Amino acid sequence: MGTNKINILLVDDHELVRSGIEQLLATDPDIDVLAVASSGEEAMRLNDQLNPDIILMDLNMPGMGGSEAIKCILRHKPDAKIIALSVYDDGPVPHQSLSIGAKGYINKGFPVDEMIKAIVMVYQGKNYLSSAVATNMVFTNSEPEKNTFSQLSSREFQIVSKLLEGEKINDIAVALSISPKTVNTHRYRVHQKLGVGGDIELVKLAIKEGFITNV
Repeated sequence: MGTNKINILLVDDHELVRSGIEQLLATDPDIDVLAVASSGEEAMRLNDQLNPDIILMDLNMPGMGGSEAIKCILRHKPDAKIIALSVYDDGPVPHQSLSIGAKGYINKGFPVDEMIKAIVMVYQGKNYLSSAVATNMVFTNSEPEKNTFSQLSSREFQIVSKLLEGEKINDIAVALSISPKTVNTHRYRVHQKLGVGGDIELVKLAIKEGFITNV
C-alpha cells in the first residue's frame, strides 16, 4: 500500500478486546493504531484531536453507546469512515449500523485477515460487510426497513439487547450509567412501539424477527 499507513482509532469498553484487536492489527505493517478509547464520549474527543483514517467502533458500550457515537461523529465530520463492531451477525443490528452511516460492519468473531480487508476497503472509499453478515442478509426474507426492531432509537435498541441477554434492570442501569427508572421508561416505550405486553412477548417477537435464534 506504499509508505503511508492507515491510522486507526479503536473504540471498545473491554480492555481485553482492545488489546487483542490492537495486537492483531500490529501484524500488518500498513496499519497503525493511533489511539484506543473505552467509550463513545472518549472516541468523539480523540477523533477531533487525531482525525484518524478509520474508526473501529464497538456498538455495545456503557454511557454513550456506539450507535449514538457514530451519529454524533458523522454529524460533525460527515466524511468520517467508521466500521461497526458487534457480536451479532444477523437480525437488525447490522442494518441499523449501516443506516446511521457506518461504512462497514464486522462480527467480533472475525479472523484478522477479514478485519484488515475491511479496513483497507473502507479506507479506499468502499463499504464492507463481514462474510457472515453478508450471507445472512442475502438469505433473509425480511427487508431491513421493514424489520420491527429498526424503529427503535439507539438507546432503546441497546436496552432491548441487554434485556434479551437476560440482564436485570439494575445491572443494565449500571452498565449504561443511567438510573433504573430511566431503563424502565425506555423499556415501557419499547413495549409500546413493538406492540408487546411484556418481556416474554418481547422475546417471542425477537425470535420471530430473527433478532435472536434461541433463549
